[in-house]
Amino acid sequence: MREFIDAALGFPTFLFTAALVVVVGFWLLVLAGVTETDSFDSDVDLDTAGIGGVPVTVAFSLLTSVAWFSSLAASVLLGHLAVSGLVRALSALAVLVGATLLAWWVTRLLVRPLHTLFPDEPGPSRLDFVGLTCTIRTGRVDAWFGQAEVAARDGSTALVQVRQHGADTAKADAPVLSNGSTGLLYAYDDAGEFFWVAPYDTALDPRASAA
Repeated sequence: MREFIDAALGFPTFLFTAALVVVVGFWLLVLAGVTETDSFDSDVDLDTAGIGGVPVTVAFSLLTSVAWFSSLAASVLLGHLAVSGLVRALSALAVLVGATLLAWWVTRLLVRPLHTLFPDEPGPSRLDFVGLTCTIRTGRVDAWFGQAEVAARDGSTALVQVRQHGADTAKADAPVLSNGSTGLLYAYDDAGEFFWVAPYDTALDPRASAA
């Protein structure tokens, strides 16, 4: 056990030991809910190094862990060879370079299957529909019933539940939403899992104003 401790605290493994302490501390913060796994994604681009496609913290954790283990094993083996002086110093440098390259190669292999677990873009959200116009697909829309078809910004369509506020429908001169009419989705109700819809007005359509 002593030789493993000496190797972990000796050159070059102590460099990876310090990095491993940081990695363990970071994941403890993630488990505690203090930070997120993608906290540093906007600051570092790993694609040029061939280990992109996963959060920076995941790639760095893999790189550090493999480098630490390989450096530790090589340092223990080097200690058994009873070399000293310049030869030992050069051997330690070779361990540093070799452990780093091995860790980079292994990390490249590991991030490929992990890439599918971390898509580049977030999945679609119902909140993406807020602010878009829709086409009513039911005979009426009131505070308890209604469906509408909405086209997302990527061109896909979805049938969603919609409701019109009772105060609006109670007015005799208020526009009535019925099958085929156009409405504006202006809010989403998480509890009821439906959108609040209002009669369409071109002045309120963000796509029309942008054009």
